[in-house]
Amino acid sequence: MFDNLVQLVVLFIVIFDPMASIVVFAIATKSMEEGERIRTAILAIIVASVISYAFLFAGQQLLDLFGINMRYFKVAGGVILFILGVEMVLGYPLTNIDATKECSASAIASIIATPLLTGPAAITAIIISAREFGTVDVGLAITLVLLFSLALFLLAARINKAVGKMPLQVASTIFGLLTLAWGVKFILEGLGV
Repeated sequence: MFDNLVQLVVLFIVIFDPMASIVVFAIATKSMEEGERIRTAILAIIVASVISYAFLFAGQQLLDLFGINMRYFKVAGGVILFILGVEMVLGYPLTNIDATKECSASAIASIIATPLLTGPAAITAIIISAREFGTVDVGLAITLVLLFSLALFLLAARINKAVGKMPLQVASTIFGLLTLAWGVKFILEGLGV
């Protein structure tokens, strides 16, 4: 169980990519008071949690409802992970940071929650992982990664000031390579290779 949990935590840290989200969060909340920044961080994590746990517990039923088998979903999810990985490796922004500067706290929280933390790649990974590892391990991994993300958001201003954007971009690039690898893995498994 411990090995599975470690593997899942690494997978979700890579796919949720809180390092990319922390840059967006720091810039978007720069002009906020500390209390509003904290509320925005907590709201973003609550929304991401609701989305994650909804797909953890109901993802397979949604696939069944629409008549999609897991092999097809793995290929589709692998393609999404592959595209996301390419964007991360090449340094493309996952959202328009300048557009978030004038947004309300709830709008910023929504953007951070989805698509940044729990976008299509995360939803895909949650559904596939729940089938392969079970809901308990996946749920625990999601909880740990979201708590880690919350800690990063609460420390975002200090982290951004201390390390700057470059180390976070390097980490995001490395995570992009891992995301590419997971995408290829899902595609090959879906194709039965």
